[in-house]
Amino acid sequence: QICLSLVKLLFYLAHSPLGSIALLDFQPRQFVMVDGNLKVTDMDDASTEELSCKEDNDCTLEFPTKSFPLKCSVVGKCEGINEKKNLFNAYRYFFTYLLPHSAPPALRPLLSDILNATGDLRYGINETLRAFEKVLHLYKSGLYLQKRPLLLKDYISLKGFRTVEGEDYKCWPSYSHLGCLLSIHSPEEAAAICNSQLQCQSFIITQHRTWTGRPLASFQSSWTDLIPDTNAVVYIKRSASSGER
Repeated sequence: QICLSLVKLLFYLAHSPLGSIALLDFQPRQFVMVDGNLKVTDMDDASTEELSCKEDNDCTLEFPTKSFPLKCSVVGKCEGINEKKNLFNAYRYFFTYLLPHSAPPALRPLLSDILNATGDLRYGINETLRAFEKVLHLYKSGLYLQKRPLLLKDYISLKGFRTVEGEDYKCWPSYSHLGCLLSIHSPEEAAAICNSQLQCQSFIITQHRTWTGRPLASFQSSWTDLIPDTNAVVYIKRSASSGER
């Protein structure tokens, strides 16, 4: 969410009515999240000036660990230098730390491609935004899910119930530090997740959703202590509930 919001912001800066804008003091502390969107807190160090040049050798974009040769345009400006400066800073301050983590395994290669392409500046901001939007579409639609045996048939569902909240086993990346709370595309995906975790005996799906609209599922090591909840469904492994109701 943070990286996509940042890319949308940089896309706007690259195509702003004032021209391409560079953030000269590009640090994480210069941004805040407001209603799920990344905002710049300080525009004092923004610039629309692009480096003047006479030849390509005048257009080297330098960072502490890397440098990139750029082209000198016919109007004597280093082509796309502001856009590329913003994008590489997004790579080194945000993408490097956030993209390798938390994504479903099937989407990680696509995020690695984005990471590598922005780290080498092979992607401009337009290509980067398209790549992020593709990943988001796959994530929201569930198209990233690989065909696998249907596992939900191995569970009993009880509508209108959930288990008593409390500390349980933990997993990564959980939305709760007290247990294993993950976003899912469907109950079938939740069943696959539960089957992959040795401790899991049941999971509960409520109406709580993430910013992408995906429901949250709480995975549990037991299923006793059920309480009524009209907005929840608890799924219990048949093997765990054998002989009990």
